[in-house]
This record gives sequence, structure tokens and C-alpha cells, in this order.
Amino acid sequence: MAYLLRFLIVLMISGICLTTSVALGWIDIGYSHIHLAIITFLYTIFAQAFVMFYFIGVSRLMTNVYNVLSSEKNLSELFDNPPEDLEPYKKKTVKFVQDSDRCKRQTIPWTMLMLILGSIAFLLGGAHDTNLVSKVVHSGVVYGFMAAMFIGFFRQWYYLKISHVSLRKVKTLFDIPDGQM
Repeated sequence: MAYLLRFLIVLMISGICLTTSVALGWIDIGYSHIHLAIITFLYTIFAQAFVMFYFIGVSRLMTNVYNVLSSEKNLSELFDNPPEDLEPYKKKTVKFVQDSDRCKRQTIPWTMLMLILGSIAFLLGGAHDTNLVSKVVHSGVVYGFMAAMFIGFFRQWYYLKISHVSLRKVKTLFDIPDGQM
């Protein structure tokens, strides 16, 4: 899943860079940057929602596993034959919970900032097209969106790896099938 999400955010960056290049007049592909911006921003919303829910889901899974271990109830959800000593499992699971919470905290604010600035830039583009705001205002918000997008991209790239590795470890530890969360 992490590889799919990495592909989605690389595709998002490519679309934004293409739209920006057309807007600045660096390349001409036969479409205006307005047409590209509509498609690209809708895709950006999709990709960022997907990434955000991945981090939320991984964090929730880790928390659920820890809660089952802590309460020592419903251990059959994690084990076929529950062991007597759960302390080694609890210690490892605490680390997984901390890692997944950190990943979520480090990426979701950037995702939200991207979506907010992108929405404002998109709306200001329409306002500029109808001469309600100057080009400088629209461009400034677009550059802010792009800065947040690039910072968020590198954070998401890095923390997708950490979440992916943690998810693999917890699934291996408890023999959870790959297709199950």
C-alpha cells in the first residue's frame, strides 16, 4: 500500500508541476493551466485523502492491537494460542503505537495545509479570471501551496516507509494476513 501511495503522490507532484509549467508559459500542451488545474486539484484531493486515511488507519490498528494486549481480553483476535507472558508483545506494540502516532502527527497537518491552500489558490484563480483579485494574490497563494506540497511530499514519503515497516512488523508478530487491517 505504501508503494501505491508513493506512486499517487509522485503523480500529484507531476501534475502540479505540469500545471505550473503551463501557467508560467514554459511549455505548451494545448490546454490552458485552468483546465489542468481543475483535473490536477481534484486528483490532489483524492491522493491526499488516501494518504491521510492510510496514516489514520495504521495508527488505529496499532492502538487496537495495544488495547487488546493491555486488556488481555479477546486475545483470540491476535493469537491462535495466547501465550502466558504478554510483556514482550506489549513492549513491541508500544513502540509500534508511538511510531504510528508520530507518523500521523507529522503528515496530516501538511496534508490539511496542502488541501486548504490548494482550495484557496483554486478559488482565487477563479477570482483572478473574473478580475476580482490581482494575479499577485493568486500566484502568492499558489506558491505557498507548492511550498507546503513539497514539504508535505517529503514528509509523507519518509513516514510512509516508517509506517509500512511498522505495519509489516506487527503483522508478522501476530501472524495477521497481509490483506487484513
